[in-house]
Amino acid sequence: MNRIAAPTLAVASVLAVAAGNIPAGTPSDEAAIRTVTFTAADRRETLAYWTADRMRDVGAADVLGHDAASVQPWRGPAMKTVGRLFFTNDKGQDTYCTATAVQSRNRSTVMTAGHCVQPPAAPDNYHINMVFVPGYSDGKRPYGVFAVRAVAMPRSWAQDAQNDVAAVVVDQGNEALTDAVGAQAVAFDREPGDAVTVFGYPDSQEQRGEHLMYCAGTTSTASDRKQSVRCPMEGGSSGGPWLAGFDQKSGQGTLVSVNSSGDALENGTVMEGEVLGAVADQLHAQAEKL
Repeated sequence: MNRIAAPTLAVASVLAVAAGNIPAGTPSDEAAIRTVTFTAADRRETLAYWTADRMRDVGAADVLGHDAASVQPWRGPAMKTVGRLFFTNDKGQDTYCTATAVQSRNRSTVMTAGHCVQPPAAPDNYHINMVFVPGYSDGKRPYGVFAVRAVAMPRSWAQDAQNDVAAVVVDQGNEALTDAVGAQAVAFDREPGDAVTVFGYPDSQEQRGEHLMYCAGTTSTASDRKQSVRCPMEGGSSGGPWLAGFDQKSGQGTLVSVNSSGDALENGTVMEGEVLGAVADQLHAQAEKL
């Protein structure tokens, strides 16, 4: 399966990625979860770095294939909880993924894919300059830009490229993230078989990451404790939510997985995501404390 992270990571696979220079931030380990925090100075610089023009340039710089017929623009009520997660990767390239504000005690936790915060099997490396822009649409940032103050990822992802899921915790502005945009519920240990609505910001030739897209299907069991759905999206959609029980009027559902990898770099047929089990539960619980 091919990772479909951000455009510049689209060709990355689950093969190990060599670590480059260790960026700013403070990593720490707790049980099965690894965390990295960023200083207040880091976060101020990051907010200044991500101008509206720079965000647009990310999508325009490197586009992939065409949207599948099943992948359509979202035209329902504003999906305030879903947005673009911008960052600079281990190669020094500006890029992005998709992420989702979820219910949490700190009201500031966002779920995404593991490879959106750290290259696979690269324990001493992680992405920097991270911001979450909920509700991003065609250059508009209606709910603001939230600097990431901490990330949590499974130790198994950092070491062995297993459990492709992560959480980021953002700074509070005038109010906490989920007070401003709402939050999706999260379910753990939920077996495949759900009807889900899948969201993402694909960097296709038609969208260039500027518009929220979606498709729907029923999940089925895949190999390596994963699940799949016939919902192919291009790069940039990585980390996008799979929402079970989704209500189109309210825009609410229950997050049961996130976009991890597709079966082809272009013109794929399915998307895979993790079954959120005990490790994901620990991940979410640790992020709530950050």
